[in-house]
Amino acid sequence: MATSVAYDGSPQSIADARAVAREFLTEVQSVHGLPVSARAMGMVQLVVSELVTNACKFAPGPCLLNLEMDQGAVQVTVWDTDPSLPVARAADPGRVGQHGLEIIMAVSQSFEVHREPVGKRIKAAVVLADDPGGDAAGRMP
Repeated sequence: MATSVAYDGSPQSIADARAVAREFLTEVQSVHGLPVSARAMGMVQLVVSELVTNACKFAPGPCLLNLEMDQGAVQVTVWDTDPSLPVARAADPGRVGQHGLEIIMAVSQSFEVHREPVGKRIKAAVVLADDPGGDAAGRMP
C-alpha cells in the first residue's frame, strides 16, 4: 500500500501533508487491518510535518510526499528541489528552533538522504506497533 502527493511548496502544503498521513494510516488500519498505535499516528504525522516543512522552507518550488507500508513500518519519503543535504546540528539547549532533523532521527527506525539529479530525497521509517520494553523508534539494541 502506498500513496504519493505533490505539493506546490506553500505553507498550506504542511497541513495538507499531515492530513494525508492521517488518512493513509486510517486506511492502513481500517482497510488492511494493521494496528496503528496512537504513538505511531503522532510520530508519522510529526515526521511528515518536519520533512515537508523543511522542503517548503528551504527548497524553491514543489515537493513530493510518498508514504508506503514496508514490513510493519511506514516509509515516509520527501523529495524537494534543493540539492543541499541536511546536517544534524550539535545539541544546544539554548537554540530555539531548527531541531527538526534531530527529532526525525530520534523517532525513526531508519533515516536516509540521497542526492538526486534534481534536488534530494529524504526517507525515514516509522514503526507502527509499540514495543513496551523497547526503543521508541523500534530500533534494535
